[in-house]
Amino acid sequence: MDLSGDGGVVKKVLRAAKPDALQPSDAYPIADVHYEGRLTSGEVFDSSREDNAVFTFEVGKGKVIRGWDIGVKSMKVGELAELTCQSDYAYGDAGSPPEIPSGATLVFEVELMAVRPPRGSVATAAAEKGRLDELRAEREAAAARREEEKKKREEAKAAAATRAAQLSAKGSGKGGGKGGKGKKK
Repeated sequence: MDLSGDGGVVKKVLRAAKPDALQPSDAYPIADVHYEGRLTSGEVFDSSREDNAVFTFEVGKGKVIRGWDIGVKSMKVGELAELTCQSDYAYGDAGSPPEIPSGATLVFEVELMAVRPPRGSVATAAAEKGRLDELRAEREAAAARREEEKKKREEAKAAAATRAAQLSAKGSGKGGGKGGKGKKK
């Protein structure tokens, strides 16, 4: 999806958010994101996931590259998207040496974790805490499902290995003289 109208910022949704999820707005301009930035060669130049630190910024205020202001503003909480930002919407001809060369197109995988009002706004802290608790519970449930799936795969592997060992022992054990079939006559 071309967000800038000139191909400068292209968004590909990797995981959609719930339809009623919040998105950055005048009331909720503060965005918390996890991201990974790559050059088009695939080389990672920056990531918030390495140290599990959420990156926070105010959307639309020029605190980040233009491509992020445009891209993150289009996202909803819980959404995971790939934002491809042409040089004019990233660091331009100057680049950001040594990691980002001059004129580089950048590809970001961005997950919008939360949006919130600016400090001192009328939105209540209790409502914000409730949304964050809900998001945390969803993430914990997803982690528990992944762990359960991993456990099932490991159990299946162990059962298959046990069965293979039993078949091997059966085949090389009793009456294995002719063709290794192990059948008694």
